[in-house]
Amino acid sequence: MGRLCAELIKRGISPIAMSAVIAMVMSPAPGRDLDGRYRNSPLHEWFESLASGKGLCCSYADGHAVEDVDWESRDGHYRVRLPEAADSKLMIWVDVPDDAIITVPNRAGRTMVWPVYNELNSDISIRCFMPGSMT
Repeated sequence: MGRLCAELIKRGISPIAMSAVIAMVMSPAPGRDLDGRYRNSPLHEWFESLASGKGLCCSYADGHAVEDVDWESRDGHYRVRLPEAADSKLMIWVDVPDDAIITVPNRAGRTMVWPVYNELNSDISIRCFMPGSMT
């Protein structure tokens, strides 16, 4: 057992809890295409490689196509309309951070966003955003 594990156990973290954490960390993380329906798509590898300044997109969050009326560009910045919560029908405008913008050419053709909902403080962050053509 490493020094960090021994120190956490000394501070009151049980060996069982520590074993559970180690098992979760060492387990392979499932991809976002959990049922495999996109495995044979010609764009599968391209989607899997998409990244913004915040890291890989598809491996962390599910991407969603956005209708042209639900995103805009103003003064060199983007914003997008998203559900207020993951299970909400109420839509709100969210500013897209500059480091969330995907800079490679959009092979999908449609605007896409990868939102991450934080249920603890009702916050939405945008992992990745790929503008479309607004046609």
